Amino acid sequence: MLMDKKELSEKKVDSVIELFSNGKISEALDSIELLFKDHSNESLLLNIRGACYAALNQPEEAINNYKDALVTKPDYADASYNLGNVLKDLGRLEEAVKSYKKTIAIEPNYYAAQHNLGVTLQELGLFNDAAEQYEQALNIKPDNIEARINLGSVYQSLGQLEEAIEQYESILSAYPENVEVLNNLGIIYRELGHTGEAISYYKKALEINPRFTGAYYNLGFIYQDLGQVENSIEQYEKAISISNHAWSYHNLSYLKQYNPGDPQIAEIQTLLSNTKLGSLDRIHLCLALAKIHEKLGNQIEFFQYLNEGNGLRKKELGYSLEQSTKIHSAIIKMFTSRIPSIIKKVSNDKSKKSPIFIVGMPRSGTSLVEQILDSHNKVYGAGELNTLTKLVNPVIKNYLAGDIQNLTEKTLLFIYAEYLDMLSHLNTSKKVITDKLPLNFQYIGFILSIFPDAKIIHLKRDARATCWSNYKHFFTDVENGYSHNFEDLVGFYSLYDKLMDFWHDLYPNKIYDLCYEDLTNDQENETRKLIEYCDLDWDKNCLNFHQNERQVKTPSTLQVRQKIYKGSSDAWKKHWAHIQPLIKGLKSY
Repeated sequence: MLMDKKELSEKKVDSVIELFSNGKISEALDSIELLFKDHSNESLLLNIRGACYAALNQPEEAINNYKDALVTKPDYADASYNLGNVLKDLGRLEEAVKSYKKTIAIEPNYYAAQHNLGVTLQELGLFNDAAEQYEQALNIKPDNIEARINLGSVYQSLGQLEEAIEQYESILSAYPENVEVLNNLGIIYRELGHTGEAISYYKKALEINPRFTGAYYNLGFIYQDLGQVENSIEQYEKAISISNHAWSYHNLSYLKQYNPGDPQIAEIQTLLSNTKLGSLDRIHLCLALAKIHEKLGNQIEFFQYLNEGNGLRKKELGYSLEQSTKIHSAIIKMFTSRIPSIIKKVSNDKSKKSPIFIVGMPRSGTSLVEQILDSHNKVYGAGELNTLTKLVNPVIKNYLAGDIQNLTEKTLLFIYAEYLDMLSHLNTSKKVITDKLPLNFQYIGFILSIFPDAKIIHLKRDARATCWSNYKHFFTDVENGYSHNFEDLVGFYSLYDKLMDFWHDLYPNKIYDLCYEDLTNDQENETRKLIEYCDLDWDKNCLNFHQNERQVKTPSTLQVRQKIYKGSSDAWKKHWAHIQPLIKGLKSY
């Protein structure tokens, strides 16, 4: 390598690196500046200086130095990798992907770049690409535990739960006390309805590490699913005692009764005063305080924290109503021009499992209806299954990208087979299965293409009650990103209403409309009609749904364990003055 004035000695570089390694960042920078007097364009020095600025939390300076190093030496793999790390930490994920890919192009066996590229793709929600990347990283280091765990988590995100279980069990065979893997297995078995197995994995993780906050939280979560309020509170309290766990504070706010002097109020406020608090933790703490103040009847504080939490959540998700509009328009175009000719070609064989789809806007009564149906002796309520979302979204994405021919018989049969495979892993021998993911209303066309005889129950509730309830609740899924802003809520509700009109026109008499208010006002009559629509014999237990002790994995877990409450759709009225933009926006519904 040509030097500006004289060759850069290894001894001098090593002394700088030693200062950096010992945390003497300022001294390292001073030494670098002296060396720059003779070597102003030396790529190695630029890379080290970039690392120093990164350590000092000066990311832009770090980026500039890494880029300068790459100008000096375009094939400098370490500088490209370091640049990717800083960009990733800043949330500039697409740019980070480019840097990692450049690093790999320079040095294909650069394990850290391969792995971090997988992590970044995973954060972007590109799970198939992330899985492929982790597999490439594992080709370099087959025994790397972090990559193996991450690959398992990607399988979870893809809904490939069998593959995820296989991956985790393989890890446990070599590392039986890995608490992260035990915890992840608990999450999978909860999703599959294997409650006992899930609890067992969480408890095993806690036997190994009694300070594992995540396992306490997940235990609290599953006890909450089961309606075991006291057990749930106990676990959340343990998580809080260890690490002031923000998510536990939030969930606890739904379960506990508070008085104005409750010490947890001051605890949460103190945590919120920390300027270094992460965005997601801040959201959960704001929403926890909102719920507490709602219970205490403090309207001003309730809306203060609710609006703040929702504002942060909207910013974090980057939700775009415009994108939802494009997706709904694409769905309508797809089924207007292509589906009628495909339906006849799709397999119509009777499956061992017969799905019932419960759809509508979230918070419209879908959990109540599933609880009623699950109380029937022939029905298993599987909860909110995200399988269709994961299978259908790539098809819609490809369509939006211009691939208008991607919805084929082969595609539909693949969705059909994958969905049935998922049902086969549920913890039940019952043949009738309910899938109550509300946003599946978007996929009714796909559902009726692969299951022409499927029962589809559409819940309709007062628009104001529905949207207000959406605004109040925290949703983990990105798909519910519309719920954190009044304007987005009104816009998305309009899209929902338009799409349901389209489905009703396209599939007359195939969708059963059930009004939530009718159900709560005339429980028995509406329940009997519902059971009849599902081609089931009458079961009186359906009227006593509140006695059902099944796992309920939605925010409605407490409500569905109570008798029908007739006034819930009027709850928004007491907040009338604070939600005027929402009310005015929904005046036509």
